[in-house]
Amino acid sequence: MTRPFLLGLTGSIGMGKSTTAKMFAEAGIPVWDADATVHALYATGGAAVAPIGALFPQAVVDGAIDRGALKKVIAEDKTALSRLESIVHPLTAQSREAFITDHRDADLVLLDIPLLFETGADNLCDAVLVVSAPPEVQRTRVLERGTMEAAQLDLILSRQTPDAEKRARADHVIETLTLEQTRAAVQALIAKIRGRHA
Repeated sequence: MTRPFLLGLTGSIGMGKSTTAKMFAEAGIPVWDADATVHALYATGGAAVAPIGALFPQAVVDGAIDRGALKKVIAEDKTALSRLESIVHPLTAQSREAFITDHRDADLVLLDIPLLFETGADNLCDAVLVVSAPPEVQRTRVLERGTMEAAQLDLILSRQTPDAEKRARADHVIETLTLEQTRAAVQALIAKIRGRHA
């Protein structure tokens, strides 16, 4: 069975990953989104609700996983995160495999995975694209959203693989300074992959 070329997309918070993924989708590339998959698993009727509820009943509110309650559980119980991941990671992997199978006739599929290196998902990809921007641009973008304090941002960054390491491990890096430049780089990369794997 032929399968599409799998391009993994990652990048630290505020680097323009979602915007870049959208540009691939606009170019007609199927995009599997890890965050959206987890949201669906946590929603009412989602496959993760019952198994997470069995472990952490307090995290289920109105038939869905309450992320705030779940964060509280993880903060209070040192073993909670690994137990949670043992439920969520296999379900996420199933969703990803089904997506790839559904799009097996495509020549290229983008896997948008924030924790690509952290979860070892880079090993599944034929190539990895990292989106990046200077640290001051990153900080400004995140703090301008108004959803997070500087201390929260620092905590998130401390848990993510550093940008320099991501860039070093990537096959392709796109600087996301302007939308025009990013879109041109996305189109050039699609053309390059298609040319190489035609």
